[in-house]
Amino acid sequence: MTRAIRIAPSLLSADFAFLGRDAQAMAEGGADILHFDVMDNHYVPNLTVGPLVCAALRPHTTLPIDVHLMTRPVDPLIESFAEAGADMITFHPEASDHVHRSVQMIRKRGLKAGVALNPASPLSLLDHILEDLDMVLIMSVNPGFGGQSFIPSALPKIAALRKRIDDAGLPVAIEVDGGVNPANARALGAAGADILVAGSAIFGASDRAKAIASIRGAAESGLGQEAA
Repeated sequence: MTRAIRIAPSLLSADFAFLGRDAQAMAEGGADILHFDVMDNHYVPNLTVGPLVCAALRPHTTLPIDVHLMTRPVDPLIESFAEAGADMITFHPEASDHVHRSVQMIRKRGLKAGVALNPASPLSLLDHILEDLDMVLIMSVNPGFGGQSFIPSALPKIAALRKRIDDAGLPVAIEVDGGVNPANARALGAAGADILVAGSAIFGASDRAKAIASIRGAAESGLGQEAA
Protein backbone atom coordinates (compact mmCIF):
# COMPACT_ATOMS: atom_id res chain seq x y z
CA MET A 1 0.00 0.00 0.00
CA THR A 2 1.35 3.42 -0.98
CA ARG A 3 1.81 5.79 1.93
CA ALA A 4 0.61 9.37 1.68
CA ILE A 5 2.68 12.11 3.27
CA ARG A 6 0.73 14.57 5.39
CA ILE A 7 2.09 17.94 6.48
CA ALA A 8 1.24 19.38 9.90
CA PRO A 9 2.39 22.97 10.43
CA SER A 10 3.26 23.63 14.06
CA LEU A 11 1.27 26.56 15.40
CA LEU A 12 4.05 27.13 17.93
CA SER A 13 5.72 29.12 15.14
CA ALA A 14 2.56 31.03 14.16
CA ASP A 15 1.75 34.62 15.12
CA PHE A 16 -0.32 34.10 18.26
CA ALA A 17 -1.95 37.50 17.81
CA PHE A 18 -3.42 36.20 14.53
CA LEU A 19 -3.76 32.48 15.21
CA GLY A 20 -7.08 32.07 13.39
CA ARG A 21 -5.72 33.88 10.34
CA ASP A 22 -2.58 31.76 10.28
CA ALA A 23 -4.60 28.56 10.67
CA GLN A 24 -6.74 29.52 7.68
CA ALA A 25 -3.60 30.34 5.69
CA MET A 26 -2.22 26.87 6.42
CA ALA A 27 -5.37 25.24 5.06
CA GLU A 28 -5.25 27.40 1.94
CA GLY A 29 -1.56 26.56 1.55
CA GLY A 30 -2.19 22.81 1.41
CA ALA A 31 -1.61 21.67 5.00
CA ASP A 32 -3.34 18.49 6.14
CA ILE A 33 -3.27 18.87 9.94
CA LEU A 34 -2.63 21.64 12.49
CA HIS A 35 -0.13 20.70 15.18
CA PHE A 36 -0.97 22.30 18.53
CA ASP A 37 1.89 22.20 21.06
CA VAL A 38 0.95 22.31 24.73
CA MET A 39 3.84 22.92 27.13
CA ASP A 40 3.44 23.28 30.89
CA ASN A 41 6.79 24.65 32.20
CA HIS A 42 6.94 21.46 34.27
CA TYR A 43 7.40 18.44 32.04
CA VAL A 44 9.20 20.71 29.56
CA PRO A 45 10.92 24.08 30.17
CA ASN A 46 8.42 26.30 28.40
CA LEU A 47 4.82 27.46 28.75
CA THR A 48 2.50 27.77 25.78
CA VAL A 49 -1.28 27.48 25.46
CA GLY A 50 -4.18 25.52 26.85
CA PRO A 51 -7.69 24.30 26.01
CA LEU A 52 -9.22 27.79 25.83
CA VAL A 53 -6.97 28.68 22.90
CA CYS A 54 -7.80 25.41 21.16
CA ALA A 55 -11.51 26.10 21.62
CA ALA A 56 -11.07 29.63 20.26
CA LEU A 57 -9.20 28.28 17.22
CA ARG A 58 -11.66 25.48 16.42
CA PRO A 59 -14.27 27.64 14.57
CA HIS A 60 -11.55 29.09 12.33
CA THR A 61 -10.41 25.85 10.68
CA THR A 62 -11.78 22.60 9.33
CA LEU A 63 -8.37 20.94 9.49
CA PRO A 64 -7.84 18.27 12.15
CA ILE A 65 -6.23 19.70 15.29
CA ASP A 66 -3.42 17.49 16.57
CA VAL A 67 -2.81 18.31 20.24
CA HIS A 68 0.65 17.35 21.48
CA LEU A 69 0.65 17.30 25.28
CA MET A 70 4.08 18.02 26.75
CA THR A 71 2.56 18.10 30.20
CA ARG A 72 2.39 16.28 33.50
CA PRO A 73 -0.21 15.14 34.52
CA VAL A 74 -1.88 14.05 31.30
CA ASP A 75 -5.38 12.76 32.01
CA PRO A 76 -7.16 15.98 33.09
CA LEU A 77 -6.00 17.75 29.93
CA ILE A 78 -7.22 14.89 27.73
CA GLU A 79 -10.75 15.64 28.86
CA SER A 80 -10.28 19.40 28.52
CA PHE A 81 -8.88 19.23 24.98
CA ALA A 82 -11.53 16.74 23.89
CA GLU A 83 -14.12 19.32 24.95
CA ALA A 84 -12.14 22.07 23.19
CA GLY A 85 -12.38 20.41 19.78
CA ALA A 86 -9.16 18.42 19.37
CA ASP A 87 -9.20 15.61 16.82
CA MET A 88 -6.00 13.87 17.92
CA ILE A 89 -4.18 13.85 21.26
CA THR A 90 -0.63 12.68 21.74
CA PHE A 91 1.18 12.47 25.08
CA HIS A 92 4.53 11.32 26.44
CA PRO A 93 4.34 7.94 28.21
CA GLU A 94 6.86 9.10 30.84
CA ALA A 95 4.33 11.77 31.89
CA SER A 96 1.42 9.37 32.47
CA ASP A 97 1.03 7.17 35.54
CA HIS A 98 -1.07 4.68 33.55
CA VAL A 99 -0.30 4.88 29.83
CA HIS A 100 -2.92 2.40 28.66
CA ARG A 101 -5.64 4.19 30.64
CA SER A 102 -4.63 7.52 29.11
CA VAL A 103 -4.83 6.02 25.61
CA GLN A 104 -8.26 4.60 26.35
CA MET A 105 -9.47 7.95 27.67
CA ILE A 106 -8.58 9.54 24.33
CA ARG A 107 -10.21 6.83 22.25
CA LYS A 108 -13.33 6.75 24.41
CA ARG A 109 -13.92 10.36 23.39
CA GLY A 110 -13.74 9.36 19.72
CA LEU A 111 -10.36 11.01 19.15
CA LYS A 112 -7.23 9.53 17.60
CA ALA A 113 -4.65 8.56 20.21
CA GLY A 114 -0.90 8.75 20.02
CA VAL A 115 2.19 8.60 22.18
CA ALA A 116 5.31 10.69 21.71
CA LEU A 117 8.81 9.30 22.12
CA ASN A 118 11.64 11.64 23.07
CA PRO A 119 15.05 11.24 21.38
CA ALA A 120 16.30 9.02 24.23
CA SER A 121 13.01 7.15 24.74
CA PRO A 122 13.22 3.54 23.48
CA LEU A 123 10.70 1.86 21.20
CA SER A 124 10.19 -0.71 23.96
CA LEU A 125 7.82 1.81 25.59
CA LEU A 126 5.37 0.76 22.86
CA ASP A 127 5.52 -2.95 23.69
CA HIS A 128 2.08 -3.24 25.25
CA ILE A 129 0.19 -0.35 23.65
CA LEU A 130 1.16 -0.15 19.97
CA GLU A 131 -1.93 -2.02 18.80
CA ASP A 132 -4.13 0.50 20.67
CA LEU A 133 -2.63 3.57 19.00
CA ASP A 134 -3.48 5.55 15.90
CA MET A 135 -0.05 7.14 15.68
CA VAL A 136 3.38 7.37 17.25
CA LEU A 137 5.17 10.72 17.34
CA ILE A 138 8.94 10.44 17.07
CA MET A 139 10.59 13.53 18.48
CA SER A 140 13.63 14.51 16.44
CA VAL A 141 14.50 17.25 18.92
CA ASN A 142 14.17 17.37 22.68
CA PRO A 143 10.72 18.77 23.49
CA GLY A 144 10.25 22.23 24.89
CA PHE A 145 11.33 24.73 22.27
CA GLY A 146 10.73 25.46 18.60
CA GLY A 147 13.48 26.12 16.09
CA GLN A 148 15.87 23.35 17.19
CA SER A 149 18.12 21.35 14.86
CA PHE A 150 17.13 17.87 13.69
CA ILE A 151 18.73 14.95 15.58
CA PRO A 152 19.86 12.41 12.92
CA SER A 153 19.54 9.39 15.23
CA ALA A 154 15.77 9.75 14.77
CA LEU A 155 16.08 8.20 11.29
CA PRO A 156 17.03 4.62 12.27
CA LYS A 157 14.46 4.83 15.06
CA ILE A 158 11.75 5.74 12.54
CA ALA A 159 12.87 2.92 10.23
CA ALA A 160 12.77 0.37 13.06
CA LEU A 161 9.29 1.52 14.05
CA ARG A 162 8.10 1.40 10.42
CA LYS A 163 9.22 -2.22 10.15
CA ARG A 164 7.56 -3.12 13.42
CA ILE A 165 4.25 -1.55 12.38
CA ASP A 166 4.31 -3.08 8.90
CA ASP A 167 5.30 -6.53 10.16
CA ALA A 168 2.35 -6.45 12.56
CA GLY A 169 -0.02 -5.12 9.89
CA LEU A 170 -1.14 -2.25 12.10
CA PRO A 171 -2.79 0.97 10.81
CA VAL A 172 -0.51 3.16 12.95
CA ALA A 173 0.88 6.37 11.48
CA ILE A 174 4.37 7.65 12.23
CA GLU A 175 4.57 11.36 12.92
CA VAL A 176 7.90 13.23 13.18
CA ASP A 177 8.41 16.54 14.98
CA GLY A 178 11.55 18.61 15.30
CA GLY A 179 13.80 20.36 12.82
CA VAL A 180 11.86 19.07 9.81
CA ASN A 181 12.61 20.92 6.56
CA PRO A 182 12.92 20.23 2.82
CA ALA A 183 16.56 19.17 3.27
CA ASN A 184 15.78 16.20 5.53
CA ALA A 185 12.22 15.41 4.41
CA ARG A 186 13.33 12.93 1.75
CA ALA A 187 15.24 10.88 4.34
CA LEU A 188 12.21 11.01 6.64
CA GLY A 189 9.93 9.74 3.89
CA ALA A 190 12.39 6.96 3.10
CA ALA A 191 12.66 5.99 6.76
CA GLY A 192 8.91 5.54 7.02
CA ALA A 193 7.34 8.77 8.27
CA ASP A 194 3.71 9.51 7.41
CA ILE A 195 3.13 12.91 9.05
CA LEU A 196 5.76 15.65 9.13
CA VAL A 197 5.42 18.46 11.65
CA ALA A 198 7.21 21.66 10.67
CA GLY A 199 7.19 25.03 12.38
CA SER A 200 9.87 27.54 11.47
CA ALA A 201 10.46 25.87 8.08
CA ILE A 202 6.90 26.84 7.13
CA PHE A 203 6.06 29.94 9.13
CA GLY A 204 9.50 31.43 8.56
CA ALA A 205 9.23 31.07 4.78
CA SER A 206 8.28 33.98 2.55
CA ASP A 207 5.94 31.65 0.62
CA ARG A 208 4.35 29.29 3.11
CA ALA A 209 2.37 27.31 0.55
CA LYS A 210 5.59 26.70 -1.38
CA ALA A 211 7.31 25.58 1.84
CA ILE A 212 4.54 23.05 2.53
CA ALA A 213 4.75 21.76 -1.03
CA SER A 214 8.56 21.54 -0.86
CA ILE A 215 8.52 19.46 2.32
CA ARG A 216 5.80 17.19 0.96
CA GLY A 217 7.53 16.77 -2.40
CA ALA A 218 10.88 15.96 -0.81
CA ALA A 219 9.31 13.39 1.53
CA GLU A 220 7.34 11.77 -1.29
CA SER A 221 10.53 11.47 -3.34
CA GLY A 222 11.87 9.22 -0.58
CA LEU A 223 8.92 6.83 -0.60
CA GLY A 224 9.93 3.38 -1.75
CA GLN A 225 13.59 4.14 -1.07
CA GLU A 226 13.78 2.35 2.28
CA ALA A 227 16.38 -0.09 1.02
CA ALA A 228 18.43 2.59 -0.76
